Amino acid sequence: MSAELPEDKPTVRELSKRQRRVLGVLLEKAFTTPESYPLTLKALTAGCNQKSNRDPVVNYSEDDVQRTLEELRELGLVAEIHTEGGRTPRYRHYMRQRYSFSEPQLAILTELLLRGRQQPGELRSRASRMVEIASLDQLREELAGLTREGYAQANGPLERRGVEVDHGFYPASEGGQLAAVRDDAPSPPLGKGGNGGIERPPREEDLALQPPKLASPPDSGRMAALETAVDELREENRDVRSTLEGVQTELRRLNDAIDELKRDLGA
Repeated sequence: MSAELPEDKPTVRELSKRQRRVLGVLLEKAFTTPESYPLTLKALTAGCNQKSNRDPVVNYSEDDVQRTLEELRELGLVAEIHTEGGRTPRYRHYMRQRYSFSEPQLAILTELLLRGRQQPGELRSRASRMVEIASLDQLREELAGLTREGYAQANGPLERRGVEVDHGFYPASEGGQLAAVRDDAPSPPLGKGGNGGIERPPREEDLALQPPKLASPPDSGRMAALETAVDELREENRDVRSTLEGVQTELRRLNDAIDELKRDLGA
């Protein structure tokens, strides 16, 4: 197996939408399906267009992906691999060679490149399918290192409930900077997702956690206790959803691996 080694190039700080998707897929498949990595152009295109674990869902052609691979090769982030006896070229990423990210940081960036902004609990669940991240404290520590170097961003302190995080590879012209949220601002409602701040209709389980409407305002002590109880219920609800989502993500990963194996075998 041979590859073109990246030349001494400047550190890449900005990536286009297609570059982020192609690079994110190469990173993801290297973690989750090492038996079929490096990827052929066909497999990479399918990975870019898959409907699970992607936001937004796209429909790139092989020509689109090929042009993007050439751009990433020029940046020294991707290489074409020629295997012994293999007639189809394959592609791999060079993120480990170009950056000093830890493995958890690389998994975190992979999820952010594929999905964009999200809350830490969601991010930990999704990134843990690639590299074990034992706790939210570990996630925050890894994120803090990425943020200091400008490769990640957050709209508030990482310990704040409801904070959202994202990668920092947006070009300036794209306007991907997260708007800061004050420490004393209320947490965003559960109906707001982690994708561009788009408000979604509230779900029944979210509505069930809203404080009941009272005929007259309670005293400040009862109100504080009620708000605390509601916050705790919201946190427990998010944990349950994150666990369920992790199971669903693992099932989708296995289905994707089976589909890729079928494609490689010509089934």
